Parts: sequence; structure tokens; C-alpha cells
Amino acid sequence: MSKAAHPTYPPTLGARYLGENRCQFRVWAPRAQSLAVHLLDPAPRVVQIRQDHRGYYEQQVDDVPPGTRYFYRLDGKTDRPDPASHWQPAGVHQASAVLDPAFPWTDQHWSGLALHEYITYELHIGTFTPQGTFEAAIQWLDELVELGITAIEIMPVAQFPGDRNWGYDGVHPFATQNSYGGPPGLKRLVDACHARGLAVVLDVVYNHLGPEGNYLGEFGPYFTERYRTPWGQALNYDGRGSDEVRRFFIENALYWIEQFHIDALRLDAVHAIFDYSAFPFLAELAEAVRLEGERLGRRVHTIAESSLNAPWLVEPREAGGWGIDAQWVDDLHHSLRTALVGQQSGYYEDFQGVTDLAKAYRDGFVQDGRYSAYRGRRHGAPARHVAPARFVVCAQNHDQVGNRMLGERLPELVNFEQLKLAAAAVILSPYQPLLFMGEEYAEPAPFQYFISHLDPELVAAVRRGRREEFARFRWQQEPPDPQAEETFQRSKLNHALRREGRHGTLRAFYRELIRLRRGESALATCERGRLRVDELDPGRALGLLRSSLESDVYVVLNFDSEPVETVLPLPAGPWTRKLDSADPRWLGGGSELPEVIRSIGRVACRLAPQSAAVYVQSHTGEDAAEHARRIAHGVHDG
Repeated sequence: MSKAAHPTYPPTLGARYLGENRCQFRVWAPRAQSLAVHLLDPAPRVVQIRQDHRGYYEQQVDDVPPGTRYFYRLDGKTDRPDPASHWQPAGVHQASAVLDPAFPWTDQHWSGLALHEYITYELHIGTFTPQGTFEAAIQWLDELVELGITAIEIMPVAQFPGDRNWGYDGVHPFATQNSYGGPPGLKRLVDACHARGLAVVLDVVYNHLGPEGNYLGEFGPYFTERYRTPWGQALNYDGRGSDEVRRFFIENALYWIEQFHIDALRLDAVHAIFDYSAFPFLAELAEAVRLEGERLGRRVHTIAESSLNAPWLVEPREAGGWGIDAQWVDDLHHSLRTALVGQQSGYYEDFQGVTDLAKAYRDGFVQDGRYSAYRGRRHGAPARHVAPARFVVCAQNHDQVGNRMLGERLPELVNFEQLKLAAAAVILSPYQPLLFMGEEYAEPAPFQYFISHLDPELVAAVRRGRREEFARFRWQQEPPDPQAEETFQRSKLNHALRREGRHGTLRAFYRELIRLRRGESALATCERGRLRVDELDPGRALGLLRSSLESDVYVVLNFDSEPVETVLPLPAGPWTRKLDSADPRWLGGGSELPEVIRSIGRVACRLAPQSAAVYVQSHTGEDAAEHARRIAHGVHDG
């Protein structure tokens, strides 16, 4: 990678410790007539800060050791935490603290992963371990490596009110949550991940800020009344003063990458980022992150969460896109869920099970311009031209579990055979697979929505909002109280289950699926022209033919609750069975599939109910040369 200098975003906001008890304070506060830094220790004092250009205030101050608590004093009367605080040791309302960024990193060898190498494990720091800290999470990293995981994705850690929250109510974007272990704890976790070959994805929220402890509007025009998000005020990315708002959040992205060595940023709900400027904020952000990765000599990615089904998010700038590296795609999850349980309420009413799952494999988006009954209009645009590695798919994630009223995980909704089938459908897909913490051993604990706000009126509003949200899904029960500590406690994982009975068998099955994905070249990478999707008669089964120069892999997925007599359109030659979820080894009911199939182009077989099987055909010698010629001409294109 080139070592291009970063053009426009040097990290300058907040309290920048310079060494020898000197600190540079810089804040954007165009709404203040005057501004001072109120230092609380070691001896209280107030230092007036001079105004720079375009509403910035900047001053170097001596005798400010690391750990010094401070507020910014607006117009000589109102003390507020730093909008770009790097540390909030006592919470969102209290003083910010000066942070010495020095850390003994040991990851100089680390250069990141390519997109197709990501097998991601999403986790919430507070519920992943009993202690709920970054430090405690480190002890489980070796387990994830042994499972085959290549990246962890951490739900948001920007400082939020209280000590328990999903993280999407953060109000200090630069400050790492104090109850999780603060900035040093996150750095230790990232360094430990890199030592084990794990990339780290951090979930960041640039579409809104939480309501409690949100003081940014007192400093400048961070928010706009022109748009509204489902969670409150929209951020000002295209109005008057928006250049500095954009700079604030782009600098935040680069802060995580440079100071914390984060490998990828998951951009929360970008459909709620409103920006009609000629050079949209998200395109500017993606470009800044790309350049920062080049400067640091690391692979660094942006990954958008979006409900737009818009391929231009991940199309390159030169093709008119925004240049984001990848995006979450819910369509495969929704199709898979309806194929498994037939759920048809809410947004699931737009999905037709196995048929749409086949379309998700072929095309990426199911909603690619067709009519959406849920929305009452057409939705999405075609994305078949987008490289599969740019799409992230799952059978479970924090939204799809936690936004159910009771937070039930998939094991509460389907049987054991279906759990194995769902795992194969995601892990052996052509896309980036994402697992939600505990999924691999069928964690029974729910993942429920929890908060710990201090404002009683806000707590009441959150409770009311949860009830109204579930009305659209026609769920009649009362949702768990998000403010209650027991809601949080019941969402914690029980890792001890991972080796017991069916839990242990399922985990071993996941490990074998991931081993196959990483070990078979046809599964490890994918191009659209090397993928064929077969809808098998009688209509509740699918076949996926994945090809590489070295081998072909055929994945068979049967969603029928009964055995299915079907014909597999296998290319001619010998095929060896590598995995069958119906095997007694995986606590299945037994399989009638042969260990070796010698195909002449079509093979009759009997599929076990709700099962997944994998066959592999290797290519050597003259056969390999002929195989290379065939796939070069796209003969497997579905």
C-alpha cells in the first residue's frame, strides 16, 4: 500500500495531551460568545481560550497532567463536558478527563484482512461476559479463533448514560464507555485480537445521538430541523455549518482507526443519515477512511447498515457510487426466517421463503425494485453486479434477536435440525457471514433491549415506544421493562453451555462449516460467474454450486419437514460428501446420501428433512485444465 499523507483531517479536536503535562484544547463552538476551560484538578482554575477561525477555540495549557478533569465553560456561566471528550470517567453529565494516548502496542505485524476473509462474530461487551468489560472478553478470544472466527464486531462503545445500554444512545462519540473499562481496556482488547489474527469491527453511530447527556447543540449547529430520524434529531450534514459537523464525525472515524487500531467501522443505519449535498457525507467518510488505511499501511474498511437496498452505497466513486466497502443485507435473513418458520408479520410479509432465498443467493437483494407490501411501494434496485464479498449476511444479529418483543433467539423458534440448516445457509453462502454471540452453541438466554437512563420521563418514553413498535407485528404481550436491571442480567451469555450435549454438538458443527468455508477455495471466495443456484423439485430445497480452479463444491439445503426425493444437477464426475447435518455425528436422524457420487450430469437422491449437505469435486491434471476453461466462460452462472 502507498503511504499517502492524509489530506484534510488531522486529529485535532478535544483535549490532546502533548506530554510533559501540556495539553492542547480545541473545540468547535460557534454558538458561544466566549469559552474557557474549567480545570477541576489538581487545583481548580479557569483558563480563557482564544477563538480561532470558523468558530473554533484553541489553546495550549500547561500544568495539565493526564487524568485532569475539566469542563468547557460557555459564555462565562455554563459548564459542559467536551463534545470531543476522549474519556468520561464519571458518566455523560460529568467532567471530561485528559487522556494520555500512549499505549504499548504489540501489533506492528498486523495489516488487516481482505473483505472475503471476514467471518465475523458480533458481540455486546456488557452481556458477552459476567463482568461485562473489554478485559473480560479477552479470555474468550482463543475460543473464537478455535471456532474459526476471523473478526469480532463490537456493538457501540461510545459513552452512553448509565452502565447498561445497547450503545445506540451514545452522546460522546470519542469517549469509550467507562463501565466497560474505558480507552485502555478497548486498546488491550484490540491488541489481543490482533495477536491472535482477529480483525476488529467497531459499530459507530453517525445518524443521531442519544437524548440524555447530549449537549452538542449548545456548542454549534450539529443538528437540523429539516429532517427527523426515528430516534430524534437528525445530524446536520448538508445545512449551514455542516462542513464542521462532517469534519467532527469523520475525525471520529479516523480516531478509532488511528488511536485504537480498529480494522473496520460498521456504520449504523445509514438510511437515517440525510444529506442532499453533491459530495455526500458518507462518500466523504469512506474516502477519508480509505486514505487513512493507506497512510497506516493497513486494510481498513467501512461497512454500512442500510435498509435502502441501494447498490450505489458500495459501488466505486468512479462508477457514481459512494465507495463504502460493504453493507449488511437483511434480505437473506428475512428469506431464511420465512423459509424456516413461515413468519409473515411486519417486514417479513414481503418474503416468500425458499424461492426468495434462492433469489438472495443469485442477486444479493430480494427487494431489488419489486413491490413491497410492507412499504406500500416498490423498493430497492438490482445488485447482481455487486461482488458478493461486499454483502454481510446472518441468521441472527442484535437487531433481529433484540427487536423481537421478548428477545428470543432462533433456538426458541426452530428445532435443532433447522438450527444446523440455518448455519449452513449463512456460512456456506457466497457472502460475508456474521454470527451473533452465543449463536454457535444455541445460547438460550434472550437478548433483550435494556437501558439505564437517569431521567424518569425519558424512561417512560422508551417504555411507551417499545410497546408502540411491537404493535405493527401484532404481538400482544407486554415487552420486558428496558430499565430493569434483570432485563440486562437475563441477556448475559452462559458460556459453560458451549461444551454440553446438543450445545457442544452444534458448536462443533459450526466449527466444521467454518473449516470448510476457509479450507475449500470454492467457498473461501466467490464471483457471480462461479455461482449457480438450483431450485430443486419439489420446491423446498436448494442447491448451490460454487466453483474455483481447484474444485467445485455443491451445497444442498432442504427446508422441507419431510424427506425429499429430488435430482441434483451435479456436473459430471466423482463427488465426495464432506458434511451432512443428518449424520448421527451431528445428532441427526440419519442420511441416505452416499459418501461418493459418480455423476453423469444428474443424480437422483433422497434428502433428509431439514438438512444440509456438502459435496466436493477436486480437479487435477487434464481435468483441471478443462475445468478452468469451462468456468472461464461462466458455465456455472445462475
